[in-house]
Amino acid sequence: MARGWLALPNPHGKSNSDVLKPSWNGIDVTRRTRDGWIIDFGTTMSEADAALYEAPFRYVVEHVKPEREQNNRETYRKNWWKHGEPRIAMRAAIAPLKRYVVTGEVAKHRNFFVGHEAILPDKKLIVIAKDDDLTFGIVSSRIHEAWTLALGGRHGVGNDPYYNPTQCFQTFPFPKPNAEVESEIAAAAQRLNQLRENWLNPPEWVDVVPEVVAGYPDRIIPKPEYAKAIKERTLTNLYNAKQKGEVQWLTDAHRTLDAAVARAYGWDDYTPEMPDEEILRRLLKLNLERAARR
Repeated sequence: MARGWLALPNPHGKSNSDVLKPSWNGIDVTRRTRDGWIIDFGTTMSEADAALYEAPFRYVVEHVKPEREQNNRETYRKNWWKHGEPRIAMRAAIAPLKRYVVTGEVAKHRNFFVGHEAILPDKKLIVIAKDDDLTFGIVSSRIHEAWTLALGGRHGVGNDPYYNPTQCFQTFPFPKPNAEVESEIAAAAQRLNQLRENWLNPPEWVDVVPEVVAGYPDRIIPKPEYAKAIKERTLTNLYNAKQKGEVQWLTDAHRTLDAAVARAYGWDDYTPEMPDEEILRRLLKLNLERAARR
């Protein structure tokens, strides 16, 4: 339906791509993408301007407005064509970026992913408004993971780790800048990301098709003979296998990244066998030292 709307003209001559975006939630990150789309009239568009996007507006009139008119909150009733909680600050932070770093609020494995600028993340995703491989690498490291597991708590029936941005990200003591080590971290992060992507979507198994609108992420379509097998290619399944010691290449890629991040902290004695307790002790010591200098 969304792709059909993208081809339709509007009376003001603008494309429906202005208000149609691919939508991601936690499932899109930890499993396979759902190919879900969302109508998004932004945070400042008036009802009159929204109506100029004919097909999306008509859909919202038919399917959203009746519910909103019964809502107890006046702002929801009054602004029925807009998202109830549009996260204005987040939108402003990622608006100038070509990509951003994202992780599921609750997930069995604390993985980070690179989100495309055109994708609208939903409330179950934690967004880090950075588009550099350095940040992606640091938060993807075992060092950051140890911190998040200690401070983030657990949630849900599966007692899965919960990522609280206030506790897990804002308190995390990032290493000081060091150009040489930063390039190592960025290179290790790029390699980790590429290896994972190659495993998730093997070029031999999929066709990469440009989206109907330029600037949106390409579509990943499995070839018919691999449609069943590729459903099992998810980040959760990949890291389940890593946990069992079944994917040495992934363990090696993470260890290379972890070692580079440890060097950024000046931990020359770091090894993969270093206990999480020691990592946490050092991070806490660094946090306290920085707090004392403020």
